[in-house]
Amino acid sequence: MANLAIDLGMLEHKLHQAHRSAVQAELNAAGLQEVGHPLLLCILRSAGDRCPDGQIQAQRELSTLLDISPAAVATSLKSLEKKGYIHREPEPGDARRNRVQLTPKGQQAVDDCFACLQRVSRRMYAGFTTQEQTQLHSYYMRALDNLHLEPQ
Repeated sequence: MANLAIDLGMLEHKLHQAHRSAVQAELNAAGLQEVGHPLLLCILRSAGDRCPDGQIQAQRELSTLLDISPAAVATSLKSLEKKGYIHREPEPGDARRNRVQLTPKGQQAVDDCFACLQRVSRRMYAGFTTQEQTQLHSYYMRALDNLHLEPQ
C-alpha cells in the first residue's frame, strides 16, 4: 500500500506546478509576461487602497506580506519601476524608506492580472459545489495553520 502522506505531497506539488503554469499561460496570453510578480502588484493595489494617499511603505511590509526577503522585494520593485508599473519616492522625513504607488499602467496591469487569476481559479474549481469549495478552503486553512504551529 502506498504511503498516503507521500502521495498527498506529490499531488500538492503537481497541483502547485499546474497552477503556476496555468497562471503564467494566462498572463502570457494577456501580454503580461513582463510583469514578473503579479502578486506583488496585486498586494500593492490592495495595500494602497487601505492607505489614505494610495501609497504604502514598501520593502519591509511587502517582504512580510509575501514572505520573501526585502532584497527580493527590492529587485522586483526596481524591475516594476523600470517598466513603468510603479513609482517610488523617499518617505518624507526618512529617506531610507520608499513609498510606492501604482502608475496608471500598473493599475491596468493589476486589473488584467486579477482577471487572469480569476480565469484560472474558475477552471481549477469547475464542477466543485459551493459546499465543496467551502470544505476545501477549510482544509487548506487547517493545513496552513498546522504548518505555522511550532514543531513538537
